[in-house]
Amino acid sequence: MAEDHSAYRLLLGWFMQKLGLGHEVVGDGCEGLACITRRRFDLVISDCHMPRMDGYALARAIRLHELENGQRRVPIIALTANLLPDDPQRCRDAGMDAWLLKPLTFAQLCEVLARWLPGPPCEMSAPESEAAMGWPTRAGMVQTFGSEQVVDQMLASLLYEARNDCADLAHARITSNIQVVLDRLHRLLGGLAFLGCDDLEVRGSVLIEQVRTDGVAVHLLSLEVFEHDLERYFAYVSAL
Repeated sequence: MAEDHSAYRLLLGWFMQKLGLGHEVVGDGCEGLACITRRRFDLVISDCHMPRMDGYALARAIRLHELENGQRRVPIIALTANLLPDDPQRCRDAGMDAWLLKPLTFAQLCEVLARWLPGPPCEMSAPESEAAMGWPTRAGMVQTFGSEQVVDQMLASLLYEARNDCADLAHARITSNIQVVLDRLHRLLGGLAFLGCDDLEVRGSVLIEQVRTDGVAVHLLSLEVFEHDLERYFAYVSAL
């Protein structure tokens, strides 16, 4: 996957992890072509507009490399924010096979992968189940904390705090308030650690470092995706 935007690189990598697919993410077409010449891939996803070498040039270079080395034709999927009337033909002329539109969703990615990635379509089905992601069960929580009553009281308190923190986080993201974003992420990670959710903890920790280093604006998409997944997690926990 070749993408110059750090938030989309993070998102693409996370989607591929959910699907259990081996992958490599690079920042431009030159790095993508270097990867192609080092090893074989089953599919390429490339942003159309990147520095140094854009997606169209990368696709043409890959097709030339395949021709010169007698290699099979790897599917190339364009990733673009705007699909103008002449863009589909431009993609085809460059040697691309299909395209994905930003903002990219997990469902859109799965649909394209099911069509173009070699292997059984069932491998491109839904995201991992809650159990597969290691989310807690009620029986496990009762065993850990001692009683149904304690679990109910604890969950009610944690969920109340977490949802308030999520609302504050969303507002801070919109207003680019870096200090509130960092504070609410820290608070949310505390609740996640208490309830037990390793995948969200890891992603939250990465986001904290990224926001602290780059600011809020660069990671708006990653924050929005993280908030969405938190809501899904809290909805699951509230039903325990």
